[in-house]
Amino acid sequence: MINPSFTKGKNSYHHQAEEPNLSAKIQIKNGNKSEVSRQREPRNDVSITSDSNRGRVAIFIDGGNLFNAALQLGIEIDYLKLLCRLTAGSRLLRAFFYTGVDISRPTPTRQRSNEKQQGFLFWMRRNGYRVVTKELQPTDNNKKPNLNVEIAVDMITLAPYYDTAVLVSGDGDLAYAVNAVTSTGVRVEVVSLRTMTNDCLIDVADCFIDLDSIKQYIQKDSHLGYGYRTLSNSNM
Repeated sequence: MINPSFTKGKNSYHHQAEEPNLSAKIQIKNGNKSEVSRQREPRNDVSITSDSNRGRVAIFIDGGNLFNAALQLGIEIDYLKLLCRLTAGSRLLRAFFYTGVDISRPTPTRQRSNEKQQGFLFWMRRNGYRVVTKELQPTDNNKKPNLNVEIAVDMITLAPYYDTAVLVSGDGDLAYAVNAVTSTGVRVEVVSLRTMTNDCLIDVADCFIDLDSIKQYIQKDSHLGYGYRTLSNSNM
């Protein structure tokens, strides 16, 4: 998963001059956490569209978390639009998509139970995403697939090679990894639905963007579908 040939260019993101929440971070050390929460309220997607100092960008998408957020928003995500929106003209290092996969055996009523999912993941791989999967056993169908360990390891391991991380997840269990990455001087932007985002994750990030504020830019047109091939016609 990790390419040792990566080289990180000059980090063009200047914390001292340009980080609007620097004073808030100082107040964390003084114990005034309530002030931080007020300053980290959801904002418009200005940080994505107008910040020219993001450097090299790495995107980490919690597929299950994003799917549930899209359900709450009542939209279907266009993943090409999403990739373009999150990159916003910056240099993209990697875009990771993490998800659980159904490996249950075919049944008389479900001959190829995960064909649609595999077709979607095939489409994702062919359209700019590095897909990371975890197998779900038949007994785990009612459990949410958790790939927090994989996300955290990739974020920390690749930190020397990117300047800005975009984490699409609201899971508070990732707050420790985000804090570890920001301590190295990397900028972390958290993108998620506010009602699904843990406050501790917002507190340690440099920026929070509510999915509700950008949904019109990332939703799929109702008449379009993903043009992936079915498994019977693919080389997967």
